[in-house]
Amino acid sequence: MQHRNEVQTSRFILWLSILTFFSVMNETMFNVSLPDIAAYFHIAPSAANWTNTCFSLSFAIGVAVYGKISEHTGMRKLLLFGMLTYGFGSVVGLLGHGWYPGVLAARFLQGIGASAIPSLIMVMIVKVVEPGKQGKAFGLIGSVVAFGEGLGPVIGGAVSGYMHWSLLFALPLLSLLALPFVLRTLPDEMTEGKTFDMTGAVLLSAGILSFALFTTLFHWIYLTASLVLFALLALHIRRHRNPFLEPFLFRKKRYLAGVLTGALLLGTVAGFISMVPYLMRAVYDMPTGLIGSAILFPGTLSVILFGMLGGMLADRRGHIAAMLTGLSMIAVGFLVVLFYADRAPWFIAASMILTFGGLSFVKTAVSASVASTLDENEAGSGMGMLNFACFLAEGIGIAGVGGLLTKPWLDSPLVGIVTSQTAALYSNMMLIFMALVAFGGILFVMFYKRNSQR
Repeated sequence: MQHRNEVQTSRFILWLSILTFFSVMNETMFNVSLPDIAAYFHIAPSAANWTNTCFSLSFAIGVAVYGKISEHTGMRKLLLFGMLTYGFGSVVGLLGHGWYPGVLAARFLQGIGASAIPSLIMVMIVKVVEPGKQGKAFGLIGSVVAFGEGLGPVIGGAVSGYMHWSLLFALPLLSLLALPFVLRTLPDEMTEGKTFDMTGAVLLSAGILSFALFTTLFHWIYLTASLVLFALLALHIRRHRNPFLEPFLFRKKRYLAGVLTGALLLGTVAGFISMVPYLMRAVYDMPTGLIGSAILFPGTLSVILFGMLGGMLADRRGHIAAMLTGLSMIAVGFLVVLFYADRAPWFIAASMILTFGGLSFVKTAVSASVASTLDENEAGSGMGMLNFACFLAEGIGIAGVGGLLTKPWLDSPLVGIVTSQTAALYSNMMLIFMALVAFGGILFVMFYKRNSQR
């Protein structure tokens, strides 16, 4: 009987890993194809980047919503809904790839569906896997996440370069093969009859969408609408008994500083990563497949190594040391592009390795520092808010960079060593990225230089 349970648990982890792999891979798979999408529809980067922005925004909102709904709805129903929505979005993308609004709708649906996996995966492992083997399960899932993120640009580049970018919508359908096996293993659940704050969720989602539109189009009407919606959300939180966002989190200054730092840094790096395929296409005329395999893949693969080193450094030297190490690596990576954007492709590949590696240190420092500001009964809501803010910032960062790449005032060469007029735009963008990273680092050090203070 025990052997049978062990086999069943092993199969559950295997199928759950497959779901996780395809969910994570879809985050990075389309990055390398953004220039192809822009050329196919004859649109500017500011519009093409919404292919990823739609996914990131709905993914961020989905992470928060699934977490709340799971308090009164079983995991089986939520996972089934999420994966079927993920599959439906993929079919919409395959059939409607010739119409750009259809592509955006497909990516939005994919984000809603895929976000069910990270929202529920930790709970599923705790409920299905026995305590003595949970560490191994978490470690395996973490490795699958890193591998999926690393392989995404390679697969995306190969499919887009040698076939067509629209076929990227077909790959997530393979994950549906694992769904019946995962659902069969999940236990039956008793759920609590808590109410779900739909009004708060709608106000938050609409406010986020309005702000993302402002970062792309720079029309003040969107910023005004966003501020009004967030003001209404704040008023709603005060009056609602069980609000969508926990009000006690907004009273923790160090917690909010950590969340803001994580969102700012992750959003900046996400924007930089979305810019690189445009740079390689415009300056070096590099094909999509080569961009994914030779430029993006080495960086995403380095996350595995640096992620482990970041955890060791944070434990031994503290969160500040880990953060400063990560920021230094990111800054050097940005400086490489600032001064050598038009010199040789391997400079950009080296920049990606440094940036992704530094991001691993930053993620570790932010997660550990934010967790230190929370009591045990606040950890679930607090860390959920952090994940939500970071996913959200990535979408806004990608949208913002797409908008900036269309601005003529960024074309004038500001760095003398960059001689190519085409490369000047991308070199100048690095000045904005570096300013944002510096601000995030200063904010973090100001609030976390004394780890013992809460």
